[in-house]
Amino acid sequence: MTADTEAAVAGRPATAVTPAAPRRRKRHPHTPLNPRPSVPMTLVTGLVLVYTLLPLAWLLINATKDQKGLLDSFGLWFADDTHFWDNIGRTLTYDDGVFVRWLLNTLLYVAAGAGGATVLAVLGGYALAKYEFPGRKAVFAVVIGAVAVPGTALAVPTFLMFSSMGLTNTPWAVIIPSLISPFGLYLMWVFAAEAVPTELLEAARIDGSGELRTFFTIALPLLTPGIVTVLLFSMVATWNNYFLPLIMIKDPDWYPLTLGLNAWNAQAQTAGGEAVFDLIITGSLLTIVPIVAVFLLLQRYWQSGLAAGSVKE
Repeated sequence: MTADTEAAVAGRPATAVTPAAPRRRKRHPHTPLNPRPSVPMTLVTGLVLVYTLLPLAWLLINATKDQKGLLDSFGLWFADDTHFWDNIGRTLTYDDGVFVRWLLNTLLYVAAGAGGATVLAVLGGYALAKYEFPGRKAVFAVVIGAVAVPGTALAVPTFLMFSSMGLTNTPWAVIIPSLISPFGLYLMWVFAAEAVPTELLEAARIDGSGELRTFFTIALPLLTPGIVTVLLFSMVATWNNYFLPLIMIKDPDWYPLTLGLNAWNAQAQTAGGEAVFDLIITGSLLTIVPIVAVFLLLQRYWQSGLAAGSVKE
């Protein structure tokens, strides 16, 4: 029997039950780790996001159109009919599948050039950070100076040097210059100096570990975030490289994707040339898919590399 029923039997008025007041959510005070939301910064971030994603959206939307749809429809909206898969098939098979050949060439340049640049940067950066030798400061000055020199300023001397060696119009003319990455070397130098404790290396040497074993078993795992960061920068630079192959490669069979798509674009401007703007847009979309996928797969290593050393123990 409830309290109201007992009160009714006893002849007493029933007591009114007041509903419980809703519990207010406790707000945490704003601190440097929990800052107050900034409306201007939110607007600026939104504008940067739109500026970044708008070209990708335009590329994806227009990759679904045929040649006629590109000219008759609005650029940021779909046409009446979709030709996405048909465009992909035509892109891969057009001109006897030359796009696939250009893709394989680009993969070769990235694997040999960017991979080799990463290996050299890791070895050189670790040696400069953990070993004392005469001329170390001079090497540092040379690396800093090389970072400041733009690649276009070295294009003509590089072409003349490779031309005298008879290496132009060969894959080596693209791979060998890509092996040199002053920025990657400097980045690994700085990262190795902070990420690999000198005391840990000295303890390994006291225990009888050789230099190679110490590097591969102790230093290399600690350098993983930095290695991935340098690899990402080198891959993006080699994948998007346009000027170096332009002056070095004349044979279309050795074109990377950047030169190949430009050749398709120039094809419409030549007498009797076929305009294939739908294939150019679809090929551009296929070109960025591998690099975006690699970036997303390696992003967690890259983020941990940027945060390394931010917490003092």
